[in-house]
Amino acid sequence: MTLKFVGAGYALALSLTLYGITTGACAQTAPAAEQVSTAPNLNQPILKVAGVTTTNGTEEATYTLQDLEAIGGEVIETTTPWFDGVTKFEGVRLDKLLKGAKGKTVEAVAMNDYVSEIPMEDFAKYGTIIAYKRNGAYMPIRDKGPLFIVYPYDKISELKSQKFYSRSVWQVKGLVVK
Repeated sequence: MTLKFVGAGYALALSLTLYGITTGACAQTAPAAEQVSTAPNLNQPILKVAGVTTTNGTEEATYTLQDLEAIGGEVIETTTPWFDGVTKFEGVRLDKLLKGAKGKTVEAVAMNDYVSEIPMEDFAKYGTIIAYKRNGAYMPIRDKGPLFIVYPYDKISELKSQKFYSRSVWQVKGLVVK
């Protein structure tokens, strides 16, 4: 199979490959949405968490999608500024993922290096999740995936504000506990 990429498409293909999402054969006339498969590799590292002590004594943990799913899924159904209507997100509660982590804040880092600092207390207080599915399907990179920090915006009115929307990082590649 020969794939030809031009400009930004090449960078997208590299990002997709790094996150275990494979590209299919591309017909020259096929729309871009049809050129990329969104079936993720469940065993490919998808998230790095720094600033935590692991069982082997390191300060960084790496998770695959399979690891995150094994921790246990949580569902948030809510409206957002980014999607029409009520959207169902499935992922891991961040207070559960970071249980035992010592720190007051977490820096969420996106693939484009956008960084948002989030108070650790948000995770237990609001039931914030790092979502890997939207409406029952894994989220592709081109649609805010593979990981997206989501709050239950409809449950608590204060969450419907720019303050919390800016903490809702998508295309998350890493978390740094500080």
